[in-house]
Amino acid sequence: MKRITLLFCCLSISISIFAQLTTPPSGNNQKNVVTQYIGALAHVTITYNSPNVTSPTGQDRTGQIWGQLVPYGLTDQGFGTSKAAPWRAGANENTTFEFSHDVMIQGKSLKAGKYGFHIIVEENKPWTLIFSNNSTAWGSFFYDPAEDALRVEATPEKSEFHQWLTYEFTERQPESCTVALIWENIKLPFKIEVPKMNELYVQTMRQELQNSPGFNYQTWVTAVNYCVQNNTNLEEALTWADYAISGPFIGQENFTTLQAKAAALQALNRIPEAQKIMDKAIKDPTATAFAIHGYGRQLMATGDKKKAVEVFEYNYQRFNGAWPTNVGLARGYSAIGQYDKALKHAQAGLAEAPDAVNKNFLTQAVEKLKNKQDIN
Repeated sequence: MKRITLLFCCLSISISIFAQLTTPPSGNNQKNVVTQYIGALAHVTITYNSPNVTSPTGQDRTGQIWGQLVPYGLTDQGFGTSKAAPWRAGANENTTFEFSHDVMIQGKSLKAGKYGFHIIVEENKPWTLIFSNNSTAWGSFFYDPAEDALRVEATPEKSEFHQWLTYEFTERQPESCTVALIWENIKLPFKIEVPKMNELYVQTMRQELQNSPGFNYQTWVTAVNYCVQNNTNLEEALTWADYAISGPFIGQENFTTLQAKAAALQALNRIPEAQKIMDKAIKDPTATAFAIHGYGRQLMATGDKKKAVEVFEYNYQRFNGAWPTNVGLARGYSAIGQYDKALKHAQAGLAEAPDAVNKNFLTQAVEKLKNKQDIN
């Protein structure tokens, strides 16, 4: 019985030594997690503990952060194996950056993954940002430069006062973002870019088209249009357009699919073929007056005024002058200097205009055409 009691006591001691309870964060430095997407695919997640300018004991440390609480250069913190440690870029355990895709930091490459983040703070020169392959350490007490994945520099700036250390995404673009560490009166911005973003989208679309999204022609058209708009992967985009038109079970030949194929051909500089496809598209039963009008406007934008007028005339005849065919002819005839004919159609369009915006445009167009002025 005594032996059992002794064993139970030892077990109790062991549990009391190793078991941990949930308690407030060390120094009341709250944990923060912020994620920013770059486009629809890539994202970066920053996890950090946020110290306060005011100390846990209530001391106001304004003016004592940089160069004092956060020392300049590398320091021996008196604990751990590092005798020349950078700042942990936060409080408590490692500040970490996690990237879903390969990125460029300040113009230098870094592979997708999770990294510990440290900074060498300087008084009168750029600061050094360190992304370490060790993302699980507590602070920088055991920092080892041999574990560095990347070092880059960034220049600090003056900032409005921030009580709590914060990481903010201060600029957000389709292929990049700027993140800034902000604390007290200093801001440290640096740029994160995703290289070859178009390739990432195309690769994702290619995979998605092999799954349920590929079971309707509209998604194939979406993929074609993306490639055309971004001038990328055009040869494959043309095969996708053909699949949207005639692929087994899903293919449909209509204005939308034919227009997508024509756009791919146009982007490949196969102009006569593109024109032939569009001539077929506007005569398809699915072509609406608005769709044909839009095509005419595209021709106007590219400077092909003669062809635009032909398209507007066809649209007017096919739909018997229905809205917006008169507007198309007003624009087309105006563009080639036939102001009297343009005026006639502008007045007819004004009479059938469906809303205030179009009425206002056509009212002004009528006055311009009376004075032989182009309305485009």
